[in-house]
Amino acid sequence: MDGPPATERPELRRPIVASGGGGFSPLTERSRVEEYVVELARDARDRERPRMCLIATASGDDDAWIARFHEVFADVAETSHLALFDRTVEDIEPFLLEHDAVWVGGGNTASMLAVWRAHGVDTVLQKAHDAGIVLAGRSAGSICWFESGTTDSYGPTIQAIHGGLGFIAGSNSPHYDGEPQRRPAYHALVANGSLPPGIAVDDFAAAIYDGPTLIEVVAAHAGPAAYHVGATADGVVETVLPARVLP
Repeated sequence: MDGPPATERPELRRPIVASGGGGFSPLTERSRVEEYVVELARDARDRERPRMCLIATASGDDDAWIARFHEVFADVAETSHLALFDRTVEDIEPFLLEHDAVWVGGGNTASMLAVWRAHGVDTVLQKAHDAGIVLAGRSAGSICWFESGTTDSYGPTIQAIHGGLGFIAGSNSPHYDGEPQRRPAYHALVANGSLPPGIAVDDFAAAIYDGPTLIEVVAAHAGPAAYHVGATADGVVETVLPARVLP
């Protein structure tokens, strides 16, 4: 999977960007992967300054993360956020559907999914996906698009989580090179049938989907990649999916 030349960007009807990790935080700048999301958002509605919405439910709508999102993307997009713990948006559907991209932050995946369902965000995100709005995120914001994945939502030990939105079949494991537990835990969970086969993604890389179909893997710099992880009678098989380094 070499992907198109570095100067090209595939045309996507229903983009999902599943990032392993890395990028902006309260103390860091945005990465090239996040800038790629902005480019996809420009394409989505042909707006030079796309409308981007942060959903930071997984961090409990942490103020520092929300403030940093607005700061980091202010020069390239019109930014907003959807808070659910101190909710100010009465009708979530029209609010989210007016955006060109939704970025989902990291944190507790299990709690995030439960809160989303309590507020109907899961249903609205399905409508956003059908409308071609760019759906993106890292860590919890990557796992959520899949059926299942690896999580530390239940404590320090990496465990299986099910009940994702299911826009993409199979499982997802972020932080594959960034957290020592992730690779062995994912292998074990796939091997024993706790998780279905799926894709693991390094920090500063992202798997790019058009609907449920993997199109390519991109990375902010040389080194990070993604991997298909499956089980056979002889054990776990991990196949590297080389990344296209973003210009």
